[in-house]
Amino acid sequence: MDFQWRLRQPDNPDLVQQLSAQLNDIPLPLARALVLRGIDSYEKARHFFRPSSADILDPFLMKDMDKAVDRVVRAIQGGERVMVYGDYDVDGTTATALMTAFLRRRGVDVSYFVPHRVDHGYGLSAAGIDVARERRASLIIALDCGITAFEEAAYTKSLGIDLIICDHHTVKNEVPEAVAVLDPKRPDCSYPFDELSGCGIGFKLAQATSATLGEAEEEVRGFLDLVAVSIASDIVPIDGENRVLMREGLHKLHTNPSTGFRALARHAGADLSTCSTSQILFALGPRINAAGRLGDAGRAVDLMLAEDDRDADRLAAILEKTNDRRKAIDRETVDDAVLKAEALFARQDVNGIVLHEAEWHPGVIGIVASRLVERFVRPTILLTTVNGVAKGSARSIHGINIYEAIRTCEDLVEDFGGHNYAAGLSIRTERIAEFSERFNAAVGELASADSFIPSINYDSTLALDEVDRRFLALLTQFEPYGPSNRNPVFRSSDLQVVGRPRSVGRDDSHLKFSVRQDSGRPLDVIGFGLVDRLDAVMHSRESGEPLEMLFNVEERVWKGTRAVQLKAKDVRLQT
Repeated sequence: MDFQWRLRQPDNPDLVQQLSAQLNDIPLPLARALVLRGIDSYEKARHFFRPSSADILDPFLMKDMDKAVDRVVRAIQGGERVMVYGDYDVDGTTATALMTAFLRRRGVDVSYFVPHRVDHGYGLSAAGIDVARERRASLIIALDCGITAFEEAAYTKSLGIDLIICDHHTVKNEVPEAVAVLDPKRPDCSYPFDELSGCGIGFKLAQATSATLGEAEEEVRGFLDLVAVSIASDIVPIDGENRVLMREGLHKLHTNPSTGFRALARHAGADLSTCSTSQILFALGPRINAAGRLGDAGRAVDLMLAEDDRDADRLAAILEKTNDRRKAIDRETVDDAVLKAEALFARQDVNGIVLHEAEWHPGVIGIVASRLVERFVRPTILLTTVNGVAKGSARSIHGINIYEAIRTCEDLVEDFGGHNYAAGLSIRTERIAEFSERFNAAVGELASADSFIPSINYDSTLALDEVDRRFLALLTQFEPYGPSNRNPVFRSSDLQVVGRPRSVGRDDSHLKFSVRQDSGRPLDVIGFGLVDRLDAVMHSRESGEPLEMLFNVEERVWKGTRAVQLKAKDVRLQT
């Protein structure tokens, strides 16, 4: 695929020089990357480079937090039975584990319930609430779900069970009736940061409850590894309070990981001592998700609650096998979905892709939708049939709010929920054709002239000789990376290929070579999935024509030796 390269533009270019001077003449490419992230003053830079636990916000700023805490404290002190009700993805299972462990450690008779993707579907359900009644729970704490569960909240109340909703998804015009509804996206909520993960909302409730009980702040800090895994996996913006929670959580993973995460990392081949956002996203998260995608998400919760090494290892091994099976199903479904999408493009103009196949596994359609978004650069909804109703996962591209696109077709769907880039929905099969047509039109209205052109945005040009020890030390402080704070992308030209380029990796899909600029030192380059650029790199080497490249700058540590590596995003012959 050929990409357009687009230089990101700061609102006020003059701030780049000013900020560089204020920060002791940091390299201009890094100053530009900061300004593009809204870091345009010394004070903002100080907070960005030195986030601390002191920057974690007061949980009582959140609407209904006082009501939620009063009810939880009453349950703790009154010896009540509580059921934690979660969701089957990483955010939901980490939230479930966090709240269950928090209550257990305070002597509460607590159990948890995570719905089965096929049997119960997403979110609060009457069947799940009936489980709370059977367990004689007087309080349900719903995490990462519930903000659209109006009927279910009413049913819970009719059974005499209290309900606290902790959610982070987009709120409709009103909220369900419950003892408390914690969601910073509520229009009437003045909490300063509205992009917390579902697990993050659970952490805020634990934080507020712990403070009310007079406990030291450290009592809840031990749960931040769970919060970090949820933030990375749910792809929420890593700025504001999330940046602080992520850094604190990564520190916990680096220095004192839980028994469950240690076992999970061993089976995944991940090194927790250097764990990053991307390692969570590609190593830990998929294995946790696999449990809920293909079976019982409770196994993931049990792993995260495990305190015994042998028990944790047994559960991690199960998740590893489940993830292997999930990957095989992924590959088959991707192949089928790509063929269907290509046929759709052959028939009509496509703004948004909607595909339905009754036999697709409901546990993988979200992943496959993401693959189609990458391939076709279109918002995508994949639907399968569950108990006679089409259930779907939606994924979007930058600049198009897929939740809003679905909302224009709200009269056709049975239920839906989500946020800008991801959503879920259910729809009767006979309505899919009309929904597809209207969704396609709605995306067309939201799209700009270049929405569907594959592109890579970059932060700044960079001369390779600028990459010195100070540059690397400053760049390291940009981490952790994620939405709203991506790893800076740089552009360099006049690159000469050194040595022999080659394909690498299990399937030879990656590209490895070295480059130098002018007479500078050679730097190694790795291009994941860029083997199709090998011919251009080989031509450059043989003809002497220069290359230009978009890349991240990284530092590898191998057997105690540090070395700079450029991670290519795209490579082409210089024009």
